[in-house]
Amino acid sequence: MKIFKRCFIGITLTLSLLLAGPLFLAACAGLQDSGSWRTADRSSAGIAPRPEQEHAAVVQVYGARAYNWRGYFSLHTWISTKEAGADGYYVHEVTGWRHYVVQSRPDDPDRAWYGAPPTLIADIRGEQAERIIDQLDEVIDRYPYPTEYTAWPGPNSNTFVAWVIRQIPEMDVALPNHAIGKDYLGNGVLSEVPGGSGYQLSFGGYFGVLAGVREGFELNILGLSMGVNPLG
Repeated sequence: MKIFKRCFIGITLTLSLLLAGPLFLAACAGLQDSGSWRTADRSSAGIAPRPEQEHAAVVQVYGARAYNWRGYFSLHTWISTKEAGADGYYVHEVTGWRHYVVQSRPDDPDRAWYGAPPTLIADIRGEQAERIIDQLDEVIDRYPYPTEYTAWPGPNSNTFVAWVIRQIPEMDVALPNHAIGKDYLGNGVLSEVPGGSGYQLSFGGYFGVLAGVREGFELNILGLSMGVNPLG
C-alpha cells in the first residue's frame, strides 16, 4: 500500500507542476481574448527576410500559442520555406478544420496565429536549406496522418512538424517542450527525437520520456512535459 500511495503522491505532484504554468497564464489572462477567430490578427510579424533582400534558400520553423483556451497549454507550429531566388514563401502546416489537414501553400511565412504572435524556432539558410527543400515535398507526401487531426494527444500540427524534422537529417531542430503532439508516435514506441540528438519513448502520446543533447531530459504525462536541460 505504501508503494501505491507514494506513486499516487508522485503523480499528483508531477501533474500539479505541469499544470501550474498554464493555470497561471489563464489567471493572468495573458493570451488571446475571446473574440472571433474570423477577426483575429493574422498579419505578418516581419521576422522572415524579404525575398528581394535574401536570395538564398530559407527554411524556418515557427510556433505561436494555440487559439483560445488551447493556448494555455500548447502552441501551433509550422514550417516556412523559400527556394533560392524565389519571390515568395510557402507555408507547410496541419490544421484541424479541413478534411485534408496537411497544407502546403504560398503565404506569408510569419503570420500571427489568430491573435498570437509567432516565435522563430529555427532559421536555416543557404545550401543546407536547399537540401531540405529538395526533400520536403516527398517527405510531406509520406506523412502517415494526412487526413487525421486530434488536438490531444495527436496527431496534430506539432506531430506533423516533428515527423518532418525526424525524416530530414538536415533539419536539426528541437521543438519546445510545450508543443503538445510532438511526442505522438502513433503505433510506434521508440524513436529519435526531432533533430536526431537523442531518443524518446512514447506510449500513444499519453506518457513518455525523452533524452537528448539539446533537449535535456523530459517527462511527458498526458501530453504535458516537464524536464531539465543541463546545457541550458
